[in-house]
Amino acid sequence: MPSLQSLLAVLNPAEQAHFYPGALFEELRSLAPEFRLLDPTGVTPEAFAQLLAANPPDAVLSCWHTPRLPAPTPARLRYLCHTTGSVKHLVSRAQIAQGLLVTNWGSAISRTVAECALYHILACLRRGTEWTFSMHQEGGWRQEHAPVASLFERRVGIHGYGAIAKEFIRLIAPFNCRVSVCAPDFDAAAAARTGAQPAASLEALFAENDVIVELAPLIAATRGTVTERHFRLIKPGGVFVNVARAGITDEAALLRVAQEGKIQVGLDVFADEPLAPDHGFRGLRNVSLTPHIAGPTVDRYPDAGRHAIRNLRAFAAGEPLTAVITPEVFDQQT
Repeated sequence: MPSLQSLLAVLNPAEQAHFYPGALFEELRSLAPEFRLLDPTGVTPEAFAQLLAANPPDAVLSCWHTPRLPAPTPARLRYLCHTTGSVKHLVSRAQIAQGLLVTNWGSAISRTVAECALYHILACLRRGTEWTFSMHQEGGWRQEHAPVASLFERRVGIHGYGAIAKEFIRLIAPFNCRVSVCAPDFDAAAAARTGAQPAASLEALFAENDVIVELAPLIAATRGTVTERHFRLIKPGGVFVNVARAGITDEAALLRVAQEGKIQVGLDVFADEPLAPDHGFRGLRNVSLTPHIAGPTVDRYPDAGRHAIRNLRAFAAGEPLTAVITPEVFDQQT
């Protein structure tokens, strides 16, 4: 039966404009008879707790700047619909285990992150940073038989098998690559669905592929698992791309290997952000850099807003929701 009488949307003006522009915000407003909009700018967790206690909603729509929910969870509040990614700054594992329904953007933005991985791969194979320096700053031009490469029919290894990895496999299908995956949840059934093959080990993933893409989650089991030994297994001219989290890798080791110039590297994430102006990655002609912009791009923010609205409609109708954060999913989030 319908179960959404009161909805509190906690969005600052920029979040509202980006994720719920124009008619999308009016659609959001229409979802509950009692709709309230709260700009969280300057609102402390204590003030937020008092507001929820004084007038508790059935559901809260949250975004990046929403204050943390109080514990225990207000009695009437049954659903936290988070517009963006990780919810660890908003709720505890215990609150979810005790019955608070929580969702996030799930796979709504996965394709844009996969797209950024593809961008870095192509930039590395085509030596984009090298040509940027040469042509913009030095008046240079290619020599005969410049060492550029194509992605078509390459061997591609993927570390991780979450929503982004699945989108990435679909995205590169036209390139007819031979894909292998190293992840605990990549089994025979997943291999049959995707056409990819399971890698024998993380070492094999790095040693046997032309391109390696880091897409694993940053959790205790993966932190620091990609070491200098793995980077040195990459063949000369090979490519390593990370659009996941820098903490999965030994970043200092990656810098040392990159400085030798034998492999191409594409990075969107770094151990310390923003990247220091004098960081060693800057200026390396074999390194493609972007400032943590893998996804979603601003023009695709409404994808996440539409996903949230679909979930709120499903909640109101008593129907199943997508991208539900269970305690187990919570443990996997950064």
